[in-house]
Amino acid sequence: MAETIADTRRLISKPQNLNDAYGPPSNFLEIDVGNPQTVGVGRGRFTTYEIRVKTNLPIFKLKESTVRRRYSDFEWLRNELERESKVVVPPLPGKALLRQLPFRGDDGIFDDSFIEERKQALEQFINKSLHGILRVQGQYFLIFFQGCRPPIGTERALSSHVLTR
Repeated sequence: MAETIADTRRLISKPQNLNDAYGPPSNFLEIDVGNPQTVGVGRGRFTTYEIRVKTNLPIFKLKESTVRRRYSDFEWLRNELERESKVVVPPLPGKALLRQLPFRGDDGIFDDSFIEERKQALEQFINKSLHGILRVQGQYFLIFFQGCRPPIGTERALSSHVLTR
């Protein structure tokens, strides 16, 4: 009977210094959803969210960018990811249809507490979506985060609220 011998050699590693331990990671992607602003009047009123991205990933053309996106833009991103991906895309926060009914005692979907809750939920959506999908569907994140034009054939163009490049 043949014996199996386990390889117990350790990986060769170099000593770690403080710069290695506490320096910036070799690849990083920081995304912050914040600074909600409500614009427009009447039925044309909507809220946009500022999305700030800092990265050194080669897929992104810009190392830092800031764009403004509204809820429907997040819907566009989710639909594109779901259509093209084999990975389960997390759900968006609900549309809050009951909050849009007239004669409510608050501002409905424009109430500060609702906007803050939605902002946090949209940031969670982005972070959960990035996990595992960026490698496969990076083009849609590039469009969404850096204001690049959507590829020909996409269902709907994003709102063009690019602040800086």
